[in-house]
Amino acid sequence: MRAHNLALVLHTVANSTDRLSRAGVAAVTGLTRATVSALVDDLIAGGLLTELDPPPRTGAGRPAVGLALSAAGPAGLGCEINVDYLAACVVDLTGAVRQRFVEHADQRASDAAGSLEALGRLAARARLAAEAEGLTVAGAALAVPGLVTGDGVVRVAPNLGWQDVDAPALLRAVPELADLPIGVDNEANLAALGELLVDPAFLSGGGRPTFLYVSGEVGIGAGLVLDGELYRGVRGWSGEIGHVTVYPDGRPCRCGARGCLEQYAGQEALTGDEPLAAAALGIALAAVVNLLDVPVIVLGGAYAPLFTELRAGIEEELTRRVLTSGLAPVALRPAALGADAAMRGAADTVIRAVRDDPAAWLRR
Repeated sequence: MRAHNLALVLHTVANSTDRLSRAGVAAVTGLTRATVSALVDDLIAGGLLTELDPPPRTGAGRPAVGLALSAAGPAGLGCEINVDYLAACVVDLTGAVRQRFVEHADQRASDAAGSLEALGRLAARARLAAEAEGLTVAGAALAVPGLVTGDGVVRVAPNLGWQDVDAPALLRAVPELADLPIGVDNEANLAALGELLVDPAFLSGGGRPTFLYVSGEVGIGAGLVLDGELYRGVRGWSGEIGHVTVYPDGRPCRCGARGCLEQYAGQEALTGDEPLAAAALGIALAAVVNLLDVPVIVLGGAYAPLFTELRAGIEEELTRRVLTSGLAPVALRPAALGADAAMRGAADTVIRAVRDDPAAWLRR
């Protein structure tokens, strides 16, 4: 019961648009004031909540002290490996990015162990810098452009040349990360979660958020959010939109097929022919909309800064090919987080775990 109530109080403060006092939390949750006060004391002692200075007095009585998430407590370490860069960031409990490191280098020139060792060193720099600010890194999560099992093994990442890579074990080989729990997920899935937190009102369309996030890198991935929840598929491998066929007799792909979207709208193809890339994207996205009826499509990665150039071509294909385009046009928008969406989403999975189970954090 105490664990449930700790999470209830923390979520109530985190989700409130007002500066709630202890009495306000009690009113919202239905818990007694004494219970709320004791729980708040524990959350403050654990670095999860902080008390705000009261507003100026406007009448008789003492103004109530407000509560807020602490920016000085637990933090999440988000890491990303992609074909042409490594990245790491630290995000505090309020969602603010406290550290950010990016190294540009072609990872196809290195094996999995070498790439993950380099990423581990970068992540260690981010962690040490955050700890110098007084933060405590609660865990890490890694975004990869590939298919990931529930225990973090990367079954295949075609553009990196990986197969059956135990990514958490290789990252923990870096001494500064050895003590951290490390999760792994597909980069487009994590980017979708990152976008979901930034702008849920737009993505909701008036209800619970349903949207498709498309990540444009050398490879192309997609994260599908249905009614506010990430859809992973039976084995967790959904979202491989880069290998949807757009031209059946087209260019050969690294996956072994021909005419995949990735060969026409991946980052390397994108620089050569933006109109062709936009048309290919529109064809693939129209198929998704016809199948799943998603109301919003978010373009991330390399697509975000080129949104203006790509938009007309994509919308032309959506209008032509989506059966319901005349009844309910699909909203198309650039990613709010740009290229940082995946590592931000990765860091947030750590923060979300703390918010969902603060009792576990307090027992550490």
